[in-house]
This record gives sequence, structure tokens and C-alpha cells, in this order.
Amino acid sequence: MIRSMTGFASAQGQHGPHSWTWELRSVNGKGLDMRLRVPDWLTGLEAALRAKLSKSLSRGNVTLSMRLNREDSAPELALNETAMNAALTALEQAEQMASARGITLAPSRASDLLALKGMLDAGSDSDDPGPLVAHLTAEFDALVDAFLDMRRTEGAALAAVLKTQLDQVATLTAKAAELAEHRRDNMAQALRENLARVLDNSQGADPERVAQELALIAVKADITEEIDRLTAHVKAARDLLGKNSAVGRKLDFLMQEFNREANTLCSKAQSSDLTAVGLELKAVIDQMREQVQNVE
Repeated sequence: MIRSMTGFASAQGQHGPHSWTWELRSVNGKGLDMRLRVPDWLTGLEAALRAKLSKSLSRGNVTLSMRLNREDSAPELALNETAMNAALTALEQAEQMASARGITLAPSRASDLLALKGMLDAGSDSDDPGPLVAHLTAEFDALVDAFLDMRRTEGAALAAVLKTQLDQVATLTAKAAELAEHRRDNMAQALRENLARVLDNSQGADPERVAQELALIAVKADITEEIDRLTAHVKAARDLLGKNSAVGRKLDFLMQEFNREANTLCSKAQSSDLTAVGLELKAVIDQMREQVQNVE
């Protein structure tokens, strides 16, 4: 089943103090153009996500946006043993000096010592982004799956529209063939009358040469090949719609071939009814081409 190049998916997640929201969207494009906006300090994340997308997609302008937040928590405090030892030594010396002078100092409290500058160090979390990058990379698979599901759903809708339009092309092609068959006898009679008129009003004209020229006109007006090609193109397009792969480029090329045959049919019509069918064919083909622009 074909997939559309239009898609969207979003997800949220959390790992430790980090929480995030990301959105993955795409629109049609000639090739695969990926734009990823993720935090630079998450080393290796962008490359990992880009590799996953490259394996899953072949065409489209794809944009990934990520908003990452960190929940700040109270830092852990650790005792600076060096500073505490220095403070206790100084306190001991102070008590000895005071005692030698007959001075009694008030008992010291632990809170007084801990309040001294540099006595407590605030612990810091690890700066290694590796665990978070690994978690985000694993979580990304679910986002891509949801994204691809939407592209498949959109693709199914596209396929339904294209099949209906191909049915219209097939019906119009058959109608053109029928009109061309009816036109054949009229053209033959007209050519015979023209040949007689030319021969009656010409002096020294070569009858065989005149007949050849009129026969050439008849050949140029024949649309059998155009009818056959249009029929073949309809079959080829239906076959492509049934494939489980990226067929957008092939369908786009096929639309050009459809348009070429319709143009030629109109130029050879020599009949108002056949011209009307040819113009209707061109209109349906233009509609198909617009839809094909969204096929991956």
C-alpha cells in the first residue's frame, strides 16, 4: 500500500529529572530532507535519530522538534572534611589559649561549625548525557511508528482517490476509442470526396501522389497508438498502487506520459466530440498529478 508524504505524530516522555515533548511532521518533497532540532549537548542523539528516520523514509520534507525540560531538585550536601579538620584544630587551639588566660569559652555547637564558609559542598549530578541519549533513542521508535501509521492512513486515502480517477481515465479512453471508430468511416468518406475534388480541379497532378498525401493525413489522424498507450498506462498505474514500496517518482513520471498521450489525442481529434473527451481526459490527469505529488 502506498504511503503519503504528509504525516504527523507527537509524544511525551520522562527519564529521571528530564521530561520532553517532541513532534514529528512531514510534507511532500522531491527527495528526503530531514531537519532535526534537538539539544546540542545530547551528544550522538541527532545522528542516531537521523539514522532511524533514513531507514524508515525515502521522501518528504521531515521536521523533528524536541523540547527538553529538567526538574531542578535540592542538591545533596557533603561535608568538607579538610575544612572541618582545620576548623576543629583552630577551635582546639583557641580553647587552649583561652584556658591559659583563665577564660572559659562557651561550648561550640555543630551548627556553628557547619555554618562556616566552605564547610559543606553541594553534590553535583553526573554530566554524562549517555543514559538519557540511550533512553531517548529507544523511545523514538514509538514516535516513528505512530508517524508511519498516519502516512499509511493518508496513503490509503490517496490510493482510493487515484483509483477512482484511473477508472475515469479508463472510461474516457474507451469512449475515445469508440468515437474514433465511428469517425473512421466518416474520415474515409471525406478523404475520398477530397481526393475526387482535387483530381477534378487539378491539371497534370499525379493521382498516386495525391492519394499518398491523403493517406498520410489519415495516418496522422489515427489515435490507435494513443488509445493503446493510455490503456497500458492505466494498468501500470494500478500495479504501482498495489506495491508496498515508495512509488511516488514512478507515478509522477507516468502522469507525464498520461498527459502527453492526452495532448496528442486532442491534436489528432478532428472531431468536436473526440476533442471534448480529450479535454476531459486532460482535466482528470491534472487532478491525478496533483494527488501523486503527495505519494512517497
